[in-house]
Amino acid sequence: MMYRILIVEDDDKIASILQEYLEKYGYEALRTTDYKHIKDAFLQHKPELVLLDINLPSYDGFYWCRQIRTVSSVPILFMSARVGEMDQIMAIENGGDDYITKPFHSEVVMAKVKSALRRAYGEYAQVQTGRELTELNGLFVDRTRSSAEWQGRKVDLSRNELLLLDLLLKQAGEVVSRERLLEALWDDIDFVDDNTLTVNVTRVRKKLEELGITHAIETIRGQGYRLQSSWEGEG
Repeated sequence: MMYRILIVEDDDKIASILQEYLEKYGYEALRTTDYKHIKDAFLQHKPELVLLDINLPSYDGFYWCRQIRTVSSVPILFMSARVGEMDQIMAIENGGDDYITKPFHSEVVMAKVKSALRRAYGEYAQVQTGRELTELNGLFVDRTRSSAEWQGRKVDLSRNELLLLDLLLKQAGEVVSRERLLEALWDDIDFVDDNTLTVNVTRVRKKLEELGITHAIETIRGQGYRLQSSWEGEG
């Protein structure tokens, strides 16, 4: 399959380099220069992955990531010269799947692109599909619809939230190491900031709180996380 990748980058030189490199490796790389209608470009091209700069004219990449998330859960990889930890946290909290700092090596970009595509569509995407639903104490995680439901309440899950919650649910009561969780999200963890996992777990906790489930995920310092077999909640 030739995956279609949408490049949203207002630096023409960087965008051209990315496009040339992606096409070299067999991807269909598309660019948009209409920075006021990025969601429209996404809907028009229907890419399997988006490379999204943060500093853009009109609205920043965080805004456009949120807009894309209203219609799709495709992998979105942020690109930015910002190296601050808070920027990376904001990228994840606004719906991004990964963060690439500039200047970057083309090999690093390709490794992250390949990993994201494998997780979303390739061999690893099939690992979680043995059953359509995972259930614990009335909490249902639907992998087909990327959602979770408990006592009549329902929330949509991003790809990372779905993978994390499903894995924790399957090993409820057991400590799941940070390494295991990182491997569930990213094929090559060498390029992943450990703080990224913390942010993703925080997002899962927030989704559970929207359902009325509190204090379900326990942090085991120096080891990982554990989903309680029972939890506090409000029906």
